[in-house]
Amino acid sequence: MKIIGVDNFARDNVSDILIAENVQNKEFAEVMQRALNDKYCNHENASTYYVIREDDYKLFKWEP
Repeated sequence: MKIIGVDNFARDNVSDILIAENVQNKEFAEVMQRALNDKYCNHENASTYYVIREDDYKLFKWEP
């Protein structure tokens, strides 16, 4: 499992951020994701939201 930081406003010009990869246990990934969102996304203006993806997920990279 990977934990990814994605743009909270779904803008096309913001790349994904890799936070953690190869998290072996889904429950650990969920705890980490919840903790990140509770700490950094507890207001409406937070620019990043943290999600869990499979290890084969390709991060979005914006290229102008």
